Amino acid sequence: MPISRADIPAEDAKGLVERLCHEWVDAQPVDREETQARVGFDEGTCLLEAQPDRLIVAVETLDDETLDRLEGRVNAALEGLTGVTLDIVWEN
Repeated sequence: MPISRADIPAEDAKGLVERLCHEWVDAQPVDREETQARVGFDEGTCLLEAQPDRLIVAVETLDDETLDRLEGRVNAALEGLTGVTLDIVWEN
């Protein structure tokens, strides 16, 4: 299973985890703790971890094409919440 990870500088990573989960909870299964979350999408899984100065995101899917789509979906959600274009570098 392809896995991709991004390490995103963020002043309020914990708030981003909370807001992402709130955005996705109506359409996706979300399991959230204080600084971590697991979001289940039809095409894969997204893991979120808030650290003091960054948000760590990992996505896992069945194939590379789907991995690219889920990365894009996460990018769009983060940019929508922050209101800025983020230069997110995904590592596979």
